[in-house]
Amino acid sequence: IEIGELIMIINESEEMYLETIYILGKKHCSVRAIDIATELNYTKASVSVALKKLEQANYITRNNQGEISLTEKGLSKANNIYARHSIITNLLMKVGAPKEIAEDNACRIEHVISDEMFEILKKYVGEK
Repeated sequence: IEIGELIMIINESEEMYLETIYILGKKHCSVRAIDIATELNYTKASVSVALKKLEQANYITRNNQGEISLTEKGLSKANNIYARHSIITNLLMKVGAPKEIAEDNACRIEHVISDEMFEILKKYVGEK
């Protein structure tokens, strides 16, 4: 594995966690590590390690009850990731992909698409 590939894997994992926290936060009043583990089908230990890294990077905070909140920095990044996911999913569905396939592929594309290409896609689908 090359360093560039490793950085991309780390960023993708980080983004997946942030997006999951964002989505769960929209569905529920509070988000806990167990909710994330259940949603992503990851072990509690893996989630714990990832959350510690997100906390150190100032993307999340955790209170004494174990509730996870996105910081301003984390919310900004999560909003960006979620927007990418939504727009790419919608575009793939517009060209004929079934929703499940569109969602699955958008989830992968959103982490590797360049900002320039994403802006082109946004223009194409009429998003600002």
